[in-house]
Amino acid sequence: MAVNDSADRPGPADRSYPSSVSRATLFWYAFASTLLVGWFLFGWLVLRQGFVDSVGEALGTGFALLLTVSVIEAARRHRHDGRPTG
Repeated sequence: MAVNDSADRPGPADRSYPSSVSRATLFWYAFASTLLVGWFLFGWLVLRQGFVDSVGEALGTGFALLLTVSVIEAARRHRHDGRPTG
């Protein structure tokens, strides 16, 4: 007899997502974007790096920030749900 474990897992339609983005989240998005643009301009104009080097450094910092936020959110969901997501 096969065990159907898919009945225990919520599907995409079963998940509840917030309907709107909070003001605090929008503030942090704007703050991070401003810092990344500032980091790009600092590297390009003050440190006199090349344009491509400054863009790459700012994008790399942005991706590292996204990865950090993703790992923290996954840990929070795992702790909250008591089971891994996915």
